[in-house]
Amino acid sequence: MAGRTSLRSVLGLLALVLGVSLASQWWSQQQAGEVGQQLAALAAPGDIVMLSSDICAPCLAARRWMQQHKVAFAECSIERDADCAERFRTAGAPGTPLLFVRGQPQLGFVPERLRAALQRPA
Repeated sequence: MAGRTSLRSVLGLLALVLGVSLASQWWSQQQAGEVGQQLAALAAPGDIVMLSSDICAPCLAARRWMQQHKVAFAECSIERDADCAERFRTAGAPGTPLLFVRGQPQLGFVPERLRAALQRPA
């Protein structure tokens, strides 16, 4: 009898953890979608320029996210574009992606930070 109670407790705990995990993932996706819609509405062509590297996984993730949410942005590669590489060196950034939001640099891709920058008066 004690063995069954213990097994039920473990199964109940696992079910609870699984439920919380699934709910958390769903909530994150909902939030990402909402931020994506807001960014798509706020970003005009030229507002966001991403300086990226061909070997940068976060750059790939940022590109895919912005494309998925139809956020207007321009991108250049620091390995393939000399002007882009010079802009990157001039900015003194320690890594990529380096995003310029209405001319202001932001290191790394954080959708909420992009939204906040675009919501500020120009």
